[in-house]
Amino acid sequence: MASTETTTADAPAEPAGTQHDLAGLEAGLDALETTQSGRVPLREKLVKKALPPLTAIVVVLAVWQGLLTFDIVTDPAKLPSPSAVWAEAEDAWYKGTLLGYIETSVSRGLVGFLLALAIGTPLGLIVARVRFIRTAIGPTLSGLQSLPSVAWVAPAVMWVGLNGSMMYLVILLGAVPSIANGLVAGVDQVPPLYLRAGQTMGAKGLSGARHILLPAALPGYLAGLKQGWAFSWRSLMAAEIIAYIPGMGQGLGQLLENGRTNSSMAQVFLGILLILIVGIVIDLLIFSPLERRVLRSRGLLVKS
Repeated sequence: MASTETTTADAPAEPAGTQHDLAGLEAGLDALETTQSGRVPLREKLVKKALPPLTAIVVVLAVWQGLLTFDIVTDPAKLPSPSAVWAEAEDAWYKGTLLGYIETSVSRGLVGFLLALAIGTPLGLIVARVRFIRTAIGPTLSGLQSLPSVAWVAPAVMWVGLNGSMMYLVILLGAVPSIANGLVAGVDQVPPLYLRAGQTMGAKGLSGARHILLPAALPGYLAGLKQGWAFSWRSLMAAEIIAYIPGMGQGLGQLLENGRTNSSMAQVFLGILLILIVGIVIDLLIFSPLERRVLRSRGLLVKS
């Protein structure tokens, strides 16, 4: 009787190069995974991240000093030397006022930004999800972003008087539209499938906004937060330059105004540099790490 068993010899023979190709592909994937998961040495990371900005600073200082050395700018009252600005910083340091300028402005800016965050976030959610409200005030929010921050100083003084509340009101009027619009843009990019899946699982109303909408809209929301901080900082500087509040400390805006009043261009440049440095430090310490973390969690940032 003929056997009905099928032997392995009857199966089609596997091409000779197939196993070699599969082994090569597996080795390549392993190598790729190893390369991505390997950590960059600290020294190399510091060189890559610190060297470019330091080089840029050196170039700017060299060009700045060159304008004076080669008599391209001959009037020190218009462009002080880097050494004159440094001397002004040393003088403020020894007088004990340098850190006071920075602390006053940074504390005002952060408090104002947190208030803008508390108002702009729910406002952005409402505008993004309620069609009638979006049609009614959406264009106004976008238009407010183009309004210069300095325009709010005069009405803020008349509304609440020359006090600390005026500073925070100017910050709110400048930052809230940016935060709200950033969140609206982030919500618009959320796939509708996410929202339907969340509703199916019972995430509706505030629960859906907290667990589905905000996490999905986080990249756009973070962009709005960065822009909101920039508007907060600019609005605060405008308020401090124009309106001085006796007895409430002097910020970096007052430092600029004092330099103008005293006809000290070195003091003016010191104020400009400190405003720039504070803005860069806040971005590097707060917003850039948050942005990298969000991008990495979504697989959009491979290298650390």
